[in-house]
Amino acid sequence: MNDSQQPIAQAKSNRLYWSFQVAGWGLFALARLSGAVTILGLPWLRITLELLLLNGAGLGLSHWLRYFIRRERWSALNARKLTLRIIAAGFVLGTPLGIVTQFTDLSALHDPGPLLQQHAAALGIHIPSAIGIAIEIVNSAFVFVLWQVIYFTAIRMREHRSAQLKQSELARALQSAELRLLKSQLNPHFLFNALNTVRSLIADDPSRAQSAVTRLSNTLRYTLSSRQDELVTLSQELEIVADYLELESMRFEDRLRVENDIASDAGSVQIPVMLLQTIVENAIKHGIANLPSGGLLRISAALEDGTLFVEVQNPRPSTSSTTAHDGVGLRNARERLKLLFGNRARLDLDLSKPAVATARLRILQQG
Repeated sequence: MNDSQQPIAQAKSNRLYWSFQVAGWGLFALARLSGAVTILGLPWLRITLELLLLNGAGLGLSHWLRYFIRRERWSALNARKLTLRIIAAGFVLGTPLGIVTQFTDLSALHDPGPLLQQHAAALGIHIPSAIGIAIEIVNSAFVFVLWQVIYFTAIRMREHRSAQLKQSELARALQSAELRLLKSQLNPHFLFNALNTVRSLIADDPSRAQSAVTRLSNTLRYTLSSRQDELVTLSQELEIVADYLELESMRFEDRLRVENDIASDAGSVQIPVMLLQTIVENAIKHGIANLPSGGLLRISAALEDGTLFVEVQNPRPSTSSTTAHDGVGLRNARERLKLLFGNRARLDLDLSKPAVATARLRILQQG
């Protein structure tokens, strides 16, 4: 659900809530009115006024209870704590409503009445009026407990439906992102350059040409198989990056120097497949390839307090645009991070230094 749809969904949810509130308390009032007038023969006008006041108060109390529940985030509680709070809230709200009800004609619906008093008198027992008040409190508490059970059931059903919709939207978004990713994962220029490098090595250095073909095959296989996997470990990604850099080293020779600083505990952390390769490819294409003397490509990774930090640093022409490096590859990388990790991941490109570009990846691991 996007931001523009949220106000509409919220308004619809509020309308549905008030519809159920009015309908529920209205039906409860009609049932009590029917019993009081039909069964007990009480005056309908007086009973109607009493019901309007009592059920109006019940509606107001239940609406305040909803506000309190949402403010205190009862939905996040476990079943035991939530049950205890539901019962306690039922009696807290049911007590004043039950006491007030006992002093109206409606008390005849639940009062022990003359029949019980007659049997008690025959046995020489006096029934205090507190029993009638207790009965009304219990009945009112039961109404509020039932209201909460219905409310939390509706909340759970809505959350389950929302989760299913989000999962469906995520699946469609991932599929769309994967298609765009496969188009941008392996730069066609890299493929052509690699093939030209292999061709030039066949006559001069056959063993090195064979090694280049093997690495190119590994890169292509990894790229094509990535459609089945969304996440791989950093160690797996670094292996394919090493193959890619070895191929590029055959083309750039001394112009490309690589330095790795990878913490041992960072290798097992999962990242999106082909993400680091995309960042490294971006660094070479927009940085080192445009420098006559080339430069040092530095890759570092560390795991600190449950967060993976990865940096890819490369030299770049000092006259290049500050937006030149932020191409399709990095935009797709950010989109995939958002789909897979939400706010737990971030990819930034720091171009604040005139001759250096630094891509910073941060992924917070779930506890």
